[in-house]
Amino acid sequence: MKIGIVGMGVAGSYLLNQLSRDHDVTAFERYPLKKFQCVCAWGTTKDYIRRFGDQCDIDIDEHVLHEGRTLLTEVAGMAIKSELFGLVSFDKQGFVEAMRKGHKVRYDSWINSEEDLKKYDFDLIIDATGLRVLLPRIESYELRIPCVQYRVEYEKPPFEDFYVKILDGMSGYLWYFPLEDGIAHVGAGDLHRGHMKAVEGFFERYGGKKQKLVGRAVRLCPPKYCQPFQSGKVVGVGESIGTVFPLLGEGIIPTLECSELLVRHLDDLDEYRRQVLKKFAFYETCYDFLMPVFRGEMSMSEQASLSAAVFSHMWENQARHGVGMTPTSMSIDPKALFQQAMSIARKITL
Repeated sequence: MKIGIVGMGVAGSYLLNQLSRDHDVTAFERYPLKKFQCVCAWGTTKDYIRRFGDQCDIDIDEHVLHEGRTLLTEVAGMAIKSELFGLVSFDKQGFVEAMRKGHKVRYDSWINSEEDLKKYDFDLIIDATGLRVLLPRIESYELRIPCVQYRVEYEKPPFEDFYVKILDGMSGYLWYFPLEDGIAHVGAGDLHRGHMKAVEGFFERYGGKKQKLVGRAVRLCPPKYCQPFQSGKVVGVGESIGTVFPLLGEGIIPTLECSELLVRHLDDLDEYRRQVLKKFAFYETCYDFLMPVFRGEMSMSEQASLSAAVFSHMWENQARHGVGMTPTSMSIDPKALFQQAMSIARKITL
């Protein structure tokens, strides 16, 4: 089969590596090679990404930058420390470069429609852009969170390990992910566009030398609401069809899982669609849980049921997400906790 892949992030690079073994594959990336950069905080769970590295003959241990031990989370006046289970920051840039090494990639190629690829006469075109460039727009349920992130250098890092702060209004969070040698990724995403203010506030408090700025909106709309997955010769994969975990904004492993499904069902795209919807069905529950929080229109009865479902999932999947659900320590600012509690209470209806 003659296949074109648009977008050379995690999904596109993995698919290029795997599909090139049995098919004639050409990939397209809009940025020149020297300007290509991987966004996101570069966090993943090592034992779960290892399988995909092995499939591509890549040793994930060679790309690990920081082995997490604890996560400090600040939320609603509480500082909660949790044990980590395999959460690491890794060289995502090097990882995707290794996956596509030796394969056909056309850099500096801006593909905006299926028509732009007509001259290649592909049998199949894969939209791995994350932005959903080649597929129909999502109308009713689209949810994209604006994000910004800096690569930051510290003489004395403010944290030794992972740190997250849930922003006021519960509409996003700020992250500090350590990399290596005093380097960290510091960023934030917020539906209500308070992400820039949050990051600047962090720099005012902790300092740091900004080395690089990246950022784009992240889609949190689940696969059920990202249909169709296919249009003409184009089929979507990864974030293009909603495989970012809405609760955490995690997309690396889900994107690889989705890509693996496409490899398995390349000859039956209807079955691919069914398997994606089955695999990521819980993402709809997370979406339904988050949307009332974002809108400030929470129903106590509905939210209680959804909260229980979300907590149950996180408890049963601690190893998968790399974060323990039982705090190892906790401190409380009573005034801040009360203020947050009152703010949330005003949004709840019976």
